[in-house]
Amino acid sequence: MSDVAMPRLSDSMEEGTILKWLKSDGDEVSRGEELVEIETDKANMTYEAGEGGTLEIVASEGDTLAVGATIARIGEGAPDSPEAEEAEPEGPAEEPEPEPEPTEEAPADADRVKASPIARRMASDRGLDLSEIQGTGPGGRIVKADIQAASGETDPEPEPAPEPEPQAATPSQEPKPPARDSESGRGDVTHQELNRLQRTVARRMAESKATAPDFVMTLEVDMEDAVEFRKQLKVAAGDGPAPSFNDLVIKAAALALKDFPRANGAYRDGQFELYSRVNIGIAVAGQDALVVPTVFDADKKSLGTIAGEARHLAGRVRDGNITPPELSSGTFTISNLGMYGIRRFVAVINPPQAAILAVGELSPKAVVRDGELTIRNTMELTLTCDHRILYGAEAAEFLAKIREYLQAPLRLAL
Repeated sequence: MSDVAMPRLSDSMEEGTILKWLKSDGDEVSRGEELVEIETDKANMTYEAGEGGTLEIVASEGDTLAVGATIARIGEGAPDSPEAEEAEPEGPAEEPEPEPEPTEEAPADADRVKASPIARRMASDRGLDLSEIQGTGPGGRIVKADIQAASGETDPEPEPAPEPEPQAATPSQEPKPPARDSESGRGDVTHQELNRLQRTVARRMAESKATAPDFVMTLEVDMEDAVEFRKQLKVAAGDGPAPSFNDLVIKAAALALKDFPRANGAYRDGQFELYSRVNIGIAVAGQDALVVPTVFDADKKSLGTIAGEARHLAGRVRDGNITPPELSSGTFTISNLGMYGIRRFVAVINPPQAAILAVGELSPKAVVRDGELTIRNTMELTLTCDHRILYGAEAAEFLAKIREYLQAPLRLAL
């Protein structure tokens, strides 16, 4: 009988939460069959069975466990296995102190009864004798519902119920007045728990601002030629999707990163880490938090390929189907709020990366060109840099290189 451990589904994952079991306790499962949905620090993942056999669920839905902790067991004839019975110390372990023989014999009988670990715990908590309970699970196995039925579930609750009510009548009124206090004027306060992804984003953003001494610079790009270039791409694409302006920025940044290796690196433990691959992370608004999927080797891909991958990844984020491998190994991040009419903003570095590029709205602007006033399409790019690895002059040259590519867009198609 083999343990099923909480898997490490991303480099930064330390614990996971059981969202939903896709199989029931006692079911026969096959290798590769979907077993459980797990919430990680980056996404919700479906985990498959590594081998076939009878499933014994150990962790309940909603439980949060460290990576490596046992969440289930799979084996042949798991319920009747003597090894499994000996491996469950919960019944006898709780009553080793009493020496009278009757006390020791009772748990021994209970251990021979077929019951799930959850049922054993519940029976122990409620003082129920498993040998007196009729199981309704596979092969007569006692499951959670049998314990609930045996205990009535209504008997233990009436006694504690009166106790909280008298206490709640006075104390429960005390925390609420501050929320309606005339000094705050905030009205009633509702507290919302963060999910794992939101906690991860909050932790990483706080880590970024606390550890990276950043600086910011903004540069305006003349996008007039890029606008005409995209019109040609739309004609060439026909009924298919044409690369967006953000796709042009991804390609331009990827090519520029090849000329500025430290912008494609990270500062770690007093050393520079420089990466050979250019993997561009694109910030996407997910259901509950900001998610950054990765376009791998963006410098080597065509605009059409980048456009297709970016759309595919954004769709998976919004549908909640993105996987940790698709969110990992980014070396540089781009965040675009131009579609919301934002002209300029400062993005927070995605640690441990060296920089992040914020893309503003593309809009017409009156400019002086060759001594004459004219209207040109322009866009602002704002670069936030970690000063430990990128310095002012180098960062300015890097940003200017991105502008150079965008203002000569045919180079992006070569």
